[in-house]
Amino acid sequence: MMGIGFPELMVILIIIMIIFGAGKLPEIGSAFGRSIKNFKSSMKEAQEEDEAAQVEEGQQASIEEGQEAPSQENLTEEEKEAIARKKAQEEGEAKDLAMKEAADNFTASLPRKGSYDFSKDQEKG
Repeated sequence: MMGIGFPELMVILIIIMIIFGAGKLPEIGSAFGRSIKNFKSSMKEAQEEDEAAQVEEGQQASIEEGQEAPSQENLTEEEKEAIARKKAQEEGEAKDLAMKEAADNFTASLPRKGSYDFSKDQEKG
């Protein structure tokens, strides 16, 4: 198994300097740093959303058990946003389902392939 050690990293750095030039290296480094920072912040957001979803599931479970749901005043901003997102998602899914049903009804009303009878039209006309 070949590992990347100091000599290999130096060769890679020299090749990068030849390709991009010494002036572009700080820009490349800062862009690389920003991308790592953005990745870390997105991972942190995803963890926070997971935690909010778990809190929301806990609230749902307590509601199903007959306990009262906490009032909107006692919730944090993140919990309020999570509830609003879930409500919007449920409304969107309901609209999607209604549109799908309307489309299915429309396609069901269309004549099926091979069901048109030309001779019936000739008898009427």
